[in-house]
Order: sequence, then structure tokens, then C-alpha cells
Amino acid sequence: MASFTTILRAFIFALLYLPSTTPCAPKLQELSLPSRGPQTFAFDTKGGGPYTGVSDGRVLKYRGRKVGFVDYAYTSPNRLSFGPLAICDGINDTASGPICGRPFGLGFYYRTGELCIADPFFGLLAVGKKGGLATQLATSAGSIPFRFLDDLEVDQLTGIVYFMDASAVYGLSQIGELISRGDATGRLLKYDPRTRKVTVLLTGLSGPAGVAISKDGTYLLVSEFVSRRIQKYWLKGPRTNKAEVLLTLKGNPDNIKRTTLGDFWVAVTISTPIPRALGQKITGTGTILKTITFSPRFNSTPISEVQEFKEALYLGSLGVDYVGVHKT
Repeated sequence: MASFTTILRAFIFALLYLPSTTPCAPKLQELSLPSRGPQTFAFDTKGGGPYTGVSDGRVLKYRGRKVGFVDYAYTSPNRLSFGPLAICDGINDTASGPICGRPFGLGFYYRTGELCIADPFFGLLAVGKKGGLATQLATSAGSIPFRFLDDLEVDQLTGIVYFMDASAVYGLSQIGELISRGDATGRLLKYDPRTRKVTVLLTGLSGPAGVAISKDGTYLLVSEFVSRRIQKYWLKGPRTNKAEVLLTLKGNPDNIKRTTLGDFWVAVTISTPIPRALGQKITGTGTILKTITFSPRFNSTPISEVQEFKEALYLGSLGVDYVGVHKT
């Protein structure tokens, strides 16, 4: 019988390199993209979007069904040298990341309108209201360079950016090795725009993939993809700067996104015995409130994000060329 690692590595190969052919779920709509791999989403202060990063290095903005997605920003300065199309647009190859960039984590700071971006190849960046080339904010924490930046969260009260470095050893093109070796060199990081410094909050994380701040700003929830658990890191109160395991899941959790009411949606991939892509709504105390299976459309590719916005759930995955919209 195939091991969990073997099956999961097959999933990762499929999401990075193979097209999906599974029929759509009845309640699922698709917003077509010009490239693959919408990892995460963001919405601006006017409710515009979704904004998403794709495999060829662009951040795209959805402008409605008549227009679709248009270019908004990019993380690689090489696009200025090569021109707007050149060698990057439409590419789906992780080897092109050092040239074209690969936006993963996205989050607006609503006070300034800036969009913060986590890129596994170009570090932590931000771009202004008009989009274009993002400005690099940080590429390392202490003496350790970022290796695989993933998700991020912006504290709207302070402008502080909380973000994940999935591994200090393995990069985006080495996800299979990261998982099979049970790598636990991931870090939870904090960028303070006032001091422009990066602080390490947690180390020893096993494939950290998602981070979300509570509605009152007292704690963070942090997902660990490899170890299948969610940790709670306290920002305020008697347990400040301490972490505890909040929840252990049956599948592998990816991004976490808070709802307007203060609960959280977690994207979960279950690989055995039957592949399933789930959205699980949880509380800050670790209670699972709701589970939705996005079948059959996402059964053949791991799901990266479930984000609630205006009575719909926006679904991300590295293995598709559309944004899934599940009406609630």
C-alpha cells in the first residue's frame, strides 16, 4: 500500500505540472485566469478583487466578468528589462521563479492602500495603490535568508506584517523533499514598518503555510502543513509570545483566513484513503464549526485557500487556472 508521503508527492506533481480534468461541483463557479496557481486572495478597501498571484509572477486583479483579470503588480524587476510579455507571462515552471517571481501571500494594509506580497524568490514586498513593480522590504531575518516565503497577514491596527518562511532549507521547487523529510525549520516572522526590521517569533515549525490574526488582535493562528496542526501564538495577555497547539487535523492545513465575524476558514487537503479538498471553519478556541467538501472539482489537486467574502467562498489551488467561487 502506498505511503502517505508517496501519495502526497504525487498530488504535488499533479498540481504543479498536470491539468485538472475533473467536472465542476454544482455550486462552484470559475473565474478564468491567464495563468495557473491562485495561491491566495486579497480584496481592497472598496471591495475590489479578488487580487491573486499566479505562476508566471504577476499579481492580477479581477475587474468583473466582462473584463476578467488584468495585470496589477509584479515582484521581479526583470519584467522591466524583458518587457511586459517576453519570457514570463503564462509560464508554469518553478525554475522560472528567480527570473519572473512567484507571488504567494497577499494582504492589503487598508490605511495606506498598500498591498503586501510574500514571494518565495524575492522576499517580502509592498506595492502602492497604482500597482506596478513592488518594493522589496526584507529578504532575511537575522543572519538567515528567506528560503520559501508563503502566506502573510497584515494587522490593520498597526501595519505590522506577520508572515511565514516555510523552510530554511528547501525552496518552492523542493516541496516534495520538504514534506518527505518532515522538515521542521520553518519560521513565523514579523515585519514592523516603523522600524523596518524583521523579528523571528517562532522557529521549528513543520511546513508553516498559513497565518491569521484574531479580530481583537490578541493572537495569531498558524497552520503547519506537514505536521497537520494549527498553533495559537499569543500577541497580548498573560501568555504573550508563547504558543500552544490548538488543533490537530485529519488532513494537511494550508492558508487560514479570518471571517468578518471572527471565526476562521482553513483550507485542508486529505490525501488518504479518499482524496478530498475541504474547507473547515474553526473558532479561536479550536472548535470545528463547519466542514465543506469541494467535490468533485478539487479532489485531484490540493486546495490552498478558502476565503469568505460577500456570501461566497473563494477557493485557491496551485494546480488550476481559475479562481473557484462557492456560493454559500
